[in-house]
Amino acid sequence: MIGDLAEELDVARKDVLDTQTDLTMTGLYNLLARLRSGSAFDPVAQDQRQRGRVDILAQLHDRIDTAVATAYGWPADLSDTDIVARLVALNAARHAEEKAGRVRWLRPNYQIARAGLTALLLPARAEQIEADLPAAPRRKPQFPRDAIGQTAAVLADLRSGAGLTSDEIARRYAQGQKVRPRIAATLAALARLGHVAVDGDRHTLRRAA
Repeated sequence: MIGDLAEELDVARKDVLDTQTDLTMTGLYNLLARLRSGSAFDPVAQDQRQRGRVDILAQLHDRIDTAVATAYGWPADLSDTDIVARLVALNAARHAEEKAGRVRWLRPNYQIARAGLTALLLPARAEQIEADLPAAPRRKPQFPRDAIGQTAAVLADLRSGAGLTSDEIARRYAQGQKVRPRIAATLAALARLGHVAVDGDRHTLRRAA
């Protein structure tokens, strides 16, 4: 379902860019942002909106958002803050399971081989399966590349309750100091939003009242 919608969105955007050579991907999403905000369209922008099928793109994005929320079992009207909070909680739950030696395989044929395990018999229909993980040296995780993943990772690190610096958080990840600027930027954004308290160069997670 999600894959089909994503493919439909990709085809729609490519068709617009191929046939409307004066429009760009950035331009389309600027128009989409204007549509979402309820701002008025001048004649030029209205023409671009129609030729760029911006309303259709908006509908496709809404359908994808709804499908993803359904897949997670979440309400479709969550705020960005609520989504991040739920992702952090889910990440913590999965992390606890893996520390206990359990893993939920999403791509068994690929993941089991990389984990050095004997392939398991798969059920007749596609579904998540579980398996015991062999003991292995603990490796530092990779710091996520996407903004939501970075925010979730930093919030998870701060859940320990101890005040942390961007340098200390960076040392928890395989990339080390290479990701410190991104961590510092994420901490600054969270502080501006009121989710993180700052004391000198240390940061702590604000607890909900």
